[in-house]
Amino acid sequence: MPDSDVKAPVLQPQLEAMEDEFDPLYKEKPGPKPPMKIVWRNVILMSLLHIAAVYGLFLIPSAHPLTLLWAFACFVYGGLGITAGVHRLWSHRSYKATLPLRIFLAIGNSMAFQNDIYEWSRDHRVHHKYSETDADPHNSNRGFFFSHVGWLLVRKHPEVIERGRKLELTDLKADKVVMFQRRFYKLSVVLMCFVVPTFVPWYMWGESLWIAYFIPTLLRYALGLNSTWLVNSAAHMWGNRPYDGNIGPRENRFVTFSAIGEGYHNYHHTFPYDYSTSEYGWKLNLTTIFVDTMCFLGLASNRKRVSKELILARVKRTGDGSYRSG
Repeated sequence: MPDSDVKAPVLQPQLEAMEDEFDPLYKEKPGPKPPMKIVWRNVILMSLLHIAAVYGLFLIPSAHPLTLLWAFACFVYGGLGITAGVHRLWSHRSYKATLPLRIFLAIGNSMAFQNDIYEWSRDHRVHHKYSETDADPHNSNRGFFFSHVGWLLVRKHPEVIERGRKLELTDLKADKVVMFQRRFYKLSVVLMCFVVPTFVPWYMWGESLWIAYFIPTLLRYALGLNSTWLVNSAAHMWGNRPYDGNIGPRENRFVTFSAIGEGYHNYHHTFPYDYSTSEYGWKLNLTTIFVDTMCFLGLASNRKRVSKELILARVKRTGDGSYRSG
C-alpha cells in the first residue's frame, strides 16, 4: 500500500509555538556544574539485565523457531509503543489516534518499559526544547556513554528537572489513556514486559520457561532499550546533517533500521512536528508504514507533514551540503 493510497488527510503543521520546539534563547547557568550522583540501584539492575541478555544470545540455538518469532513480534510491538506511540503521537502530537489505537499503543509502551507515557513525553519535549544543553536529559555533549545509558544511571541535572516542571503538559493530563497507564504503570510493566512474553511460548508451544524468560523477555527488552538509546547517542554524533548543520542530531541509517524509522534525526529535530520523522515516506520506516496503515483503517488521522518547498528552502539555508532528494 503506497503512501499515496492512504485516504486520511495529510495536513500542514500549525504555526503556533510548541513545547517540543528548540528554544534558541535558553542559556546555561554560569559557574561550576553540580556533582554527578550515581544511582547504584539502576547501575546494578542495568548491568544484570545486559548480562542476562548476553546469556540469552547463547540460548538462541536451543530455542523453538516460534519463540524467536515471538521475541521479534514483542520487539516490534514494544518498539511501536515507543515510536508511533509515546514519540510521534504523545510527545509531538504529529497525528491523531482513536481510543482503540491509543490503548493499543499504551500497552505496547508498557511492554517496552522505558518510563510511562507522561514522563517519557515530558522528558522528550525537554530534550527537543533544550537539546545539547544542561537541560537536555541525555545531553550528547556529555559523551556517548552518558547520552546512551549513563543518563539513566545518575540523578537528573537540576536544569532538566526545573525546565520539565515549566512545560505545558495539559494535553497529556487530559488524555485518560495516558493517565490510566501512569496510575497502573508498574502493574502493566510486570504483565506486558515480563509475564506475557514469558508465558506465551511456554503455554502455546511448550517452550521451556528458562528460554522463554531469557530470550523473548530479557534479551528482547535489552535490545529494545538499546535501539531507543542509539537515537539519543549515535544519531547525535555520527552521520550527515543535510537539513540543519548547526545542530547536533544526524541522519544515521543504522539507527533508522534498528529503531524502526527513528534515525532520520537531523530531519526530525529540524521538523519535529512531521509525523513521518523523514521526508522519504516508507523507506526504512516501519513506524510510518504503521501510522499510514492505521489511517487507512480509520484508526488515525490528521497527519502533519512538511511541504517539499519548505524542506528545500531549509536545506538551502542551513544544510551542510550533503542533501540528496531520495
